[in-house]
Amino acid sequence: MKRIFLVSMLVMQAFIAYSQTYDFANAHNQKGKIFVSWGWNQSAYTKSDIHFKGNDYNFTLKDVVAKDRQTGFSLRYFNPSKITIPQYNFRIGYYFNSKYSISFGFDHMKYVMQQDQIVKINGAIAGTGTDYDRTYNNVPIKLTPNFLRFEHTNGLNYLNLEVRRMDNLFDQRSLKIKNIDINLIEGVGAGVLYPKSDVTLLNYAENDQWHVAGYGVDLVTGLNVTFFKHFFIQGEAKGGYINMPNILTTNFTDDRAAQHFFFLQGNVNFGVIFKL
Repeated sequence: MKRIFLVSMLVMQAFIAYSQTYDFANAHNQKGKIFVSWGWNQSAYTKSDIHFKGNDYNFTLKDVVAKDRQTGFSLRYFNPSKITIPQYNFRIGYYFNSKYSISFGFDHMKYVMQQDQIVKINGAIAGTGTDYDRTYNNVPIKLTPNFLRFEHTNGLNYLNLEVRRMDNLFDQRSLKIKNIDINLIEGVGAGVLYPKSDVTLLNYAENDQWHVAGYGVDLVTGLNVTFFKHFFIQGEAKGGYINMPNILTTNFTDDRAAQHFFFLQGNVNFGVIFKL
């Protein structure tokens, strides 16, 4: 018992002495710092019901499957004229106190409906002059290109504001490695979806204009490794909910599609952090 007491006292004295020589709070005080990051994402989406409405049709496709579209790794990932082709994430933020930041981000995802899948359809199509003119009551239909091609590939753009918190886990003193800090990131955000949708429906001409299609909310967590206090690599898991009731489909102004689903991103970002 005496030995345990003596060891405890020695540990406490060592910790107090260490704390007096190294101020953790000030060493990791981020207040007033600005950060900028760029990276890439891989995304996944839940199934969704897609509702199409126009002068000649009003129908819903049930449980539609979609996936992202990865760009093969090449020098275009680093070519300034082509870096916006892959799925990417850009973020700029400001620490308004020692741990919390507010930031603006542009998450460029891509959403591609799986072609030739079979789903259930409810509703009616009339007056299109195609073989699809009829009433549907929960019957299967194959999503062939001559019926529907549905993509947000330029892209599923999520413009968002986030509040994030950063907590230091280990610094160079505990790791015994100079100029490296390891931090935990947590955050919550919300924003708007601004896609350029690529939709071919029946025999109608497409409408691929940039537009505000809806909104999203998200949660994010990640691990940040900072080198020399100014450069970092950050891995993130980011998930959330997207609701788009205003998707442009054809050149007719009244024609729209609507859908909502959950998404998940895996992100790798590189960035800099500095104080003005």
